[in-house]
Amino acid sequence: MSSASRSRAWDVHRLPSAQGRSFLVTGGNAGIGYFAAEQLAATGAVVVLGSRDRARADAAMSSIRSRVPGARVRHLPLDLADLGSLRTAVDRLDLDCLDAVVHNAGVALDDPPRRETGDGHELMFGTNHLGHFALTQWLAPLLSAAPTGRVVTVGSFAARSERLDLDDPQSTRDYRPKRTYGRSKLAQMCFGFELDRRLRAVGSTVLSVVAHPGGALDSLTPSRPPVCVTTSGERLRAVPAGLVVQGKDAGAWPVVRAVLDPEVRGGQLWGPRVFGLRGLPKREAVPAHMADPAVAARLWAVSGELVGTDDPHLGFR
Repeated sequence: MSSASRSRAWDVHRLPSAQGRSFLVTGGNAGIGYFAAEQLAATGAVVVLGSRDRARADAAMSSIRSRVPGARVRHLPLDLADLGSLRTAVDRLDLDCLDAVVHNAGVALDDPPRRETGDGHELMFGTNHLGHFALTQWLAPLLSAAPTGRVVTVGSFAARSERLDLDDPQSTRDYRPKRTYGRSKLAQMCFGFELDRRLRAVGSTVLSVVAHPGGALDSLTPSRPPVCVTTSGERLRAVPAGLVVQGKDAGAWPVVRAVLDPEVRGGQLWGPRVFGLRGLPKREAVPAHMADPAVAARLWAVSGELVGTDDPHLGFR
């Protein structure tokens, strides 16, 4: 079957059943993560919202349950900025296996000053990349125990125009928030592709896939009070932008397809069909700067040193 025919066959509004499967979505209480969780919950799977904020997670779960009758959703207290807490958090999952993790949670700062996690890492690089890098290690046994486990890393269109500075990965010399954010997302995407190479090298059944939401605006996103509220005025003003970008509900489509579609393969990149900014999900070519194995290997070594692991395969066998 051709890629085009597979894309036509995939219906974002009629997802395949995932009854009996379990998915963890980091940052599942808001934004792209919330809509990915809502859509995955409609498949009959158990969906775990990884969030450090209990009240926001409760609001998200109530919203999902109101829209998905019988939704099986639960909360996992998870703080990606606190590396020492992640092993305990994974122990609290209380699952025999995990079919997929969606590495979605992220911090985006628009203005200085530079901020750090409690571990002393730059906040965006430390949370968006290092937190997920470390979390993957603790999830490895659960993902490996699933028939076809998946790690789905959520990247960003912002990563396309950035390049990593691995001599200064934490922006200690020249901190520019938007650039640092773009680099943190690029690090995540490079990690996702490198993880798949390493999984293949050890013959693992787990796949690593990268997806991005394109251009996803709050003003084009349907309301899910109290998780997100979009007024009619905001929607009206956003109509012209809707020709180019989309809401966060549609931004979740490539992520959900990367989790569910049996045709998806490890090492692939999925995003919106129209210029990578809006539309139905499709497979994209991986940009060269994200696929460079030498850069990725160096990033992996730096990341391992910063999170305190020297396992070249993060526990996957």
